[in-house]
Amino acid sequence: MTSQTLDDQGEGAGAGSEVRVLAGISVAHWVSHFHITTLPPLFPILKETLGVSYIELGFAMTVFALISMFTQAPMGVLVDRFGARKILIAGLCVGGGAFVLVGLVPTYSGLLACTAIAGLANSVYHPCDYSILNTAIREGRLGRAFSIHTFAGFFGGAVAPAVVLVLASKFGLQTALIASGTTGFIAALVLLFIGLPDPESVAATAKSANGAGRSSSLSVVLSPAILMLTLFFILLSLSNGGINGFSVSALISGYGLTEVAAGSALTAYLGMMAVGVLSGGLLAERTSRHGLVAAACFSVSALMVLAVAFVPLTPVLIIVTLGAAGFFSGIIAPSRDMLVRKAAPPGAMGRAFAVVSTGFNIGMTTGPLLYGWIMDVGLPRWIFAVSAVMMILTVLLALVTERREKPATDQAAA
Repeated sequence: MTSQTLDDQGEGAGAGSEVRVLAGISVAHWVSHFHITTLPPLFPILKETLGVSYIELGFAMTVFALISMFTQAPMGVLVDRFGARKILIAGLCVGGGAFVLVGLVPTYSGLLACTAIAGLANSVYHPCDYSILNTAIREGRLGRAFSIHTFAGFFGGAVAPAVVLVLASKFGLQTALIASGTTGFIAALVLLFIGLPDPESVAATAKSANGAGRSSSLSVVLSPAILMLTLFFILLSLSNGGINGFSVSALISGYGLTEVAAGSALTAYLGMMAVGVLSGGLLAERTSRHGLVAAACFSVSALMVLAVAFVPLTPVLIIVTLGAAGFFSGIIAPSRDMLVRKAAPPGAMGRAFAVVSTGFNIGMTTGPLLYGWIMDVGLPRWIFAVSAVMMILTVLLALVTERREKPATDQAAA
C-alpha cells in the first residue's frame, strides 16, 4: 500500500498526483470517522455532566443521523453538478466547528446543536470522497485506493475512543471536544494544499455521461441493485452501531471494566476492523463471490460478539474477542465499495454513494434510541446480543444477494 504501489505504472507528475489525492481524501475520511466516534465514548461523562439519560444521549446521535440522512442524497446531486473539492473542505470546517461549539457550550441544547451541524457536515464525505477518487485514480488501482480510503476512516474511528477518553481524563471534557473539532480545520488546511481534481472536471464528466437534462437527477441511481445495497448498509449500521455507540458504557456498567479498559476494547474492535479492511482489499481482488465472503466473515463476527454477550470473559479476553470480531467485520468493506461502484451509472458516482450511504444514516437514526433504551432498562449485555442479531440478519441478506447475482453470472459465462 505504499506510494510505489500506486506509482509503479504512472507517468511522473500524474502518478504522484494520484498519491497526493489519495492521501488527502484519506485524511478527510479519517476525520469523518473520528468525529462520528467522538461522542459515544464520552457518554458516561456527558450523562453525569449534563444530567441526562442514555436515551437522551442516543437521541442526540439520532439527530446527527436524521440531518445526515436527509441531506446526503441532495449533497450527492450538488457534488455531481458542481464538483467535490470545495464542498469537502467546507464540510471539514463545519464539522470541526460543531465539536468546538459543544466544547465551548457544554449543555444538552448545545449537544443537540452540535450533532445537527455535525450531521450536515457528515453528509459531504461519501459523495465527495468517492467522486474525487473515481475521477483521480486509474481503473486498475481503484480497488486498492478504496481499500486505503476505507482503512483511513476506520482507523480514525479506532483511535477516537482512546484519544478523547485520555484527553477528558487529563484535561477535561471541554478540551477533549475542542481538540476533536480542531482535527477538521487541520484536515481542511491539508486539502487546500493537495492537488485535488478541478471540481469543474467532475461536473463535466457527469454532464457528458448523462446529458445535460439528467445530470442532476436522483432517479438514475434508484435501481434495484442500489436499493438492495442501501438495505445492506442499513443492516451494517445497525450491526456496528450498538458496539460503536454503547459498548464503552455497557462494559463499564455491566462488566465492571474501567473507562480506559472499556475504551481499549472499542479501540481494539475498530482498530482490527481497519486491519480487516486492508485484508479485505486483497481478498476482493481474488474472488467474485463477494456475497459469500460477506456472509462467512459476518457469521464469525456475530459468534464473537455473542460470546462477549453471554460467556464470562476476563477484561483481556473481552478486548481480544472484540478485536477479532472487528477484523472479520472489516473484511467486507472493500467489496462493498466496489459493488456500489459497479452498480452506479456513468457520471453518477456521487449520487450512488450518497443514496447507499443514506442506509448508514437510517440505521444510525433508530439504533441509538434502541441501544440507549437497552442501557436505561439495565441490560448492558444485550447491547452485544442485539448487535449480533443484526449481524445475522446482514448475513442472510448477503446470502440472498449472492443467490440473485449467481444466475446472472452463470448466464454471462454461458
